[in-house]
Amino acid sequence: MSVWREAGLVAGKDLRIESRSRVAVSQILPFGLIVILLFAFALDPDRGFLARVAPGLFWIAVLLASLLAIGRAFQTEEQHNARDGLRLAGLDGAAIFLGKAAAIALELLVLEAILGTGVVLLYNVSVHGIGVLLLTALAATIGLAATGTLYGVLAAGIRLRETLLPLLLLPVLAPVMLGATRAFEDGLEGAPGDAWPWVALLGIFAVLYTAIGVLAFGPLWEES
Repeated sequence: MSVWREAGLVAGKDLRIESRSRVAVSQILPFGLIVILLFAFALDPDRGFLARVAPGLFWIAVLLASLLAIGRAFQTEEQHNARDGLRLAGLDGAAIFLGKAAAIALELLVLEAILGTGVVLLYNVSVHGIGVLLLTALAATIGLAATGTLYGVLAAGIRLRETLLPLLLLPVLAPVMLGATRAFEDGLEGAPGDAWPWVALLGIFAVLYTAIGVLAFGPLWEES
């Protein structure tokens, strides 16, 4: 069986678990919406300040919600010895990494679409450069998912992983937050040409951590 076929099986498993448990719908999505609502209440919308800082607030909400999604992706493996089941199945470590990262990325893309709609409506944001925005979201999401999956397996099995994972992950994701925010700012301001260097940065980050995850996830998975 090819690595891509195995990755598809792992991604399908994780997505089926989430569709049945509805944790993403009942917890992660409401959490993200509450975050952008709190920003709307905390900042004065009458002065147009919300529209100017909307890209940064949007990606902060996505980042915080992604921590829940990543933690959930590995929490499911602790139930009913599912981790041992994956080991006994003989799946390639790279396939497990790609499958779990793909499932997290799909969940985040759906989350971003809903939160983005909320930001446009609540913050009175005018959307320009839709192509740049979509490519930025795709590259940033892949980077978030790949990095989160890699650091998620590092924290898996540790008793304090709920607090350890953010401490490990947030500093590493600083380039993603910076690049995504700046690209969104340029895109929304109607200057997509200025956004492409930031999109390139996000693409390099995503490729780099995907490659690291493919190589390192297997040994980390066995030792966790």
